[in-house]
Amino acid sequence: MKTKEKGKLYFSALGAATGLANGLFGSGGGIIAVPMLQRSGMKAKESHAASLALTLPLSIVSAIFYAAKGTFGISDAVPLIPFGLAGAVVGSLLLKKISVKWLKRIFGVFLIIAGGRMILS
Repeated sequence: MKTKEKGKLYFSALGAATGLANGLFGSGGGIIAVPMLQRSGMKAKESHAASLALTLPLSIVSAIFYAAKGTFGISDAVPLIPFGLAGAVVGSLLLKKISVKWLKRIFGVFLIIAGGRMILS
């Protein structure tokens, strides 16, 4: 298989896995996308930013399906949106200033905490 074809297969699998995780876990696709994008050769900060761009449309689609099935009402999310947007602005500003070393550490700690909570709950 040619390198370009391998790349298409890799990114197709990455997209499918990210979408599946996003649908199952509610925007959990970044946990898959970030390390896989880095493995493909993308720099750490770029992979975090690309992951966000990827998970936005996935999150919208997932939310539509959850709302259509009656799993949650959009009104449940409305009070969280302004604070989520503010957090996104702060996070994107911090991403520019934080070193890759600390970004990886913080992301790793977040994954450990999230995994621990899932196992214990």
